[in-house]
Amino acid sequence: MRRQPVPTRRRFLALAGGTAAIGALPVAISVRPARATPEMMATAIRTVTGGANVKPGKVKLDIPPLVENGNSVPMTVSVASPMTANDYVKSIHVFNEKNPQPNLGNFYLKPSAGRAQVSTRVRLADSQKITAIAKLSDGSFWSTTADVVVTLAACTEDVI
Repeated sequence: MRRQPVPTRRRFLALAGGTAAIGALPVAISVRPARATPEMMATAIRTVTGGANVKPGKVKLDIPPLVENGNSVPMTVSVASPMTANDYVKSIHVFNEKNPQPNLGNFYLKPSAGRAQVSTRVRLADSQKITAIAKLSDGSFWSTTADVVVTLAACTEDVI
């Protein structure tokens, strides 16, 4: 039977010193988030729509065309709909071309919402196209797009 070494202060200090020495070694790590591409955005849109035809119109996307800082960009999406039990917006989906993820958000509505409108703030990694798609209760999809120029990009911090 082998004896376990007795923990002593000397062993603890030696282990702690070795760990500190390894931690002091210079390590350069560059972390860059993967970027979505227009193809990734198209794939995300196909996933939401199931490949159904998406028609332009009925959707309004209010987002500033020029933003100084991409860290917090205000955005409002509204859809022309009476929001009745038989005719309402079921969901609103927002997509982008260049953020790390192509889907900015999914919002699910019911007739009791009263109006088909969502407002939020988003982070934008770079100048890009934003697409908003609404699914109506009859199964149709409607969309609009907006181009946004970002002078100071978000989502691109480098750690060195």
